[in-house]
Amino acid sequence: MKVLVVEDEYRIAQAIKEGLEDEGYAVDAEHNGQDGYNAASAAPDDYDIILLDVMLPQMNGFEVAKQLRVDGNHVPILMLTAKDAEADIVHGLDAGADDYLAKPFSFEVLLARMRALLRRPQATTGEVFEVGDLTLNPATKQVTRSGSEIQLTAKEFAILEYLMRNAGQVLSKESIITHVWDFDADVLPNNVEVFMTFLRSKIDKPFAVPLLHTVRGFGYKLSA
Repeated sequence: MKVLVVEDEYRIAQAIKEGLEDEGYAVDAEHNGQDGYNAASAAPDDYDIILLDVMLPQMNGFEVAKQLRVDGNHVPILMLTAKDAEADIVHGLDAGADDYLAKPFSFEVLLARMRALLRRPQATTGEVFEVGDLTLNPATKQVTRSGSEIQLTAKEFAILEYLMRNAGQVLSKESIITHVWDFDADVLPNNVEVFMTFLRSKIDKPFAVPLLHTVRGFGYKLSA
């Protein structure tokens, strides 16, 4: 899963970025409202969630959220701010934010709020993803197939989660790189092939029915 953090305090932005990366997220950070808006607008399908501060230079968070919604960008927005007055919360939600978290906040609470927002499109099926007999729980980081637990590295888990969130769809190598690695990461399509080989050795080879399919010339698809 890929996160855009828009926070003008570099120390806070870096702490959030490092913490989320430790949890397996890919994270890009911008430090003013205009750059945050530009990043979110340039590739609206790249990010799965936006963490947006309110007190930003150039464009404040309310303006960024409102303009993104006017543009038709529906990526979940979680506002992070010291402005926790009731009027500010109402303003943020009315501007287009999906949730509001006042500073200072617990990192565990931040993770829980993010999981709740990311769960909303799949509210009818719950937070555990299933493809055939393969299951993935984003909250516990647990992957099982036919009842057997599968141990994955953080990057393998991130790739599998992206595949399972888009089960049945063909995902290009470029799309996988965009959603799983940071913008600044030096990643080549061959790196994706290597990780797909690792994943196949864990989620497919020990079992009778393959789930991870290569669609030659297009990319990869996870389907039963």
